[in-house]
Amino acid sequence: MSRVLLDTHLLLWWLKGDPRLPTSLVTELQKDLHSVLISQASLWEMAIKVNLGRLSVDLTDLEQQVQAEGFQWLSISNEHLLEVARLETIEGHRDPFDRLLVAQSRVEPLLLFTCDRALEAYGACVRLIT
Repeated sequence: MSRVLLDTHLLLWWLKGDPRLPTSLVTELQKDLHSVLISQASLWEMAIKVNLGRLSVDLTDLEQQVQAEGFQWLSISNEHLLEVARLETIEGHRDPFDRLLVAQSRVEPLLLFTCDRALEAYGACVRLIT
């Protein structure tokens, strides 16, 4: 069973049943061939956006939904943070949360599922979901 890390957008779309969620991801995850992890970095990112008024979601409910889906939380370790410092700079991409997700996917190793085309430049640890 492979281990995958969902980025923040895919997680939110999955939990809300959002129509923007690619059907290819739903099909892939319903095969039950993957252990799905969610980074604490995603929870941190959402907490900041909730605080700034840019996201409306109950984070306590979200945490419970993640567990109800059978997803596992991935803690942020010092090794992950050190890997962020080693990541190459991608032109036009500076999102610190995305960079932490990439670092985690490299260290663990995991396959990062994302819809963000800019992350493809980080290579084999990233799988673009369309």
